[in-house]
Amino acid sequence: MGFSFLNQLPTTEEVKKQYPLSKELIERKAKRDAEMKSIFRGESKKFLLVIGPCSADHEDPVLEYCHRLKEVAKEVEDRIFIVPRIYTNKPRTTGEGYKGMLHQPDPEKRSNLTEGILAIRRMHIRVLEECGFSTADEMLYPDNHNYLDDVLSYVAVGARSVENQQHRMVASGVDIPVGMKNPTSGDLGVMLNSIYAGQHGHNFIYRGWEVETAGNPYTHAIMRGSQSKHGQMIPNYHYEDLKLLHSLYEKKELLNPVVVVDTNHCNSGKKYKEQLRIAQEIMHFRKYSEELAYFVKGLMVESYLEEGSAKVEEHILGKSITDPCIGWEDTLRLISTVYEYQAQIR
Repeated sequence: MGFSFLNQLPTTEEVKKQYPLSKELIERKAKRDAEMKSIFRGESKKFLLVIGPCSADHEDPVLEYCHRLKEVAKEVEDRIFIVPRIYTNKPRTTGEGYKGMLHQPDPEKRSNLTEGILAIRRMHIRVLEECGFSTADEMLYPDNHNYLDDVLSYVAVGARSVENQQHRMVASGVDIPVGMKNPTSGDLGVMLNSIYAGQHGHNFIYRGWEVETAGNPYTHAIMRGSQSKHGQMIPNYHYEDLKLLHSLYEKKELLNPVVVVDTNHCNSGKKYKEQLRIAQEIMHFRKYSEELAYFVKGLMVESYLEEGSAKVEEHILGKSITDPCIGWEDTLRLISTVYEYQAQIR
């Protein structure tokens, strides 16, 4: 019964001292943050693409993926701003299964959390150093954000966390865009309340301190579809859904109205190849509607080296061990589609 206290975890200062950022990397990250924020303010016409595996399960294939993405990003950088999705914490519905690199730096064996903390920081830094990308991760555990706050340019709060007060208040003190997903119920009011909370300042307890935040004006919506009480998956990326969300944003008087559309999860009915069609539909909506061209500023796409998914014990590097993803060839097609539509949107 009760807790067994196993190990005293290192402080964020200790972790950052062990894996520090050079002056060059600090400047590179700051430059990308500034460009990202200009997209959210509507000053840049570039389209945001948060793209990568469902779970960053192993450093080697993640780095290979990002090196490939680096070459593509150079070709489309005049119209698209790419942020690799490197999710190192995974929520599990029942608490069972692979929980991400934080818990298992090597998915084939157990390890302590200190090893996981160091492994995820090292991987994010390698992507920034070798590929030039500051990255995106999910804020599954708000207390862990500070281990990565100097390397991330984008944070997502998941559908099961968006109602949580701690997530909302920590988001209010983060200095990069934070995407709030709609809850699994699909209730847009819950998501909008979370955005409102994130955009306003708070006083609360964080990591053993009393802290005060000023609010994060780049807190925004992520539409990921919903699930009915009978388990039916219901998409919410359609034209009418996005127009409705825009009108609700206006009523709430939220800053920097932005929505990012998640092309997988309940929007695709977990049929991962549908992401190509959904991306094309979103871009068509933006071409058709000037209002949506301004409002819909990005996509979140699940993509990896190999398409589909595999079990951990199959040991297929570059293939998702959580939700299935599109493979590399389809990734190139999706990026090309977005790029071509961007050329037609003014």
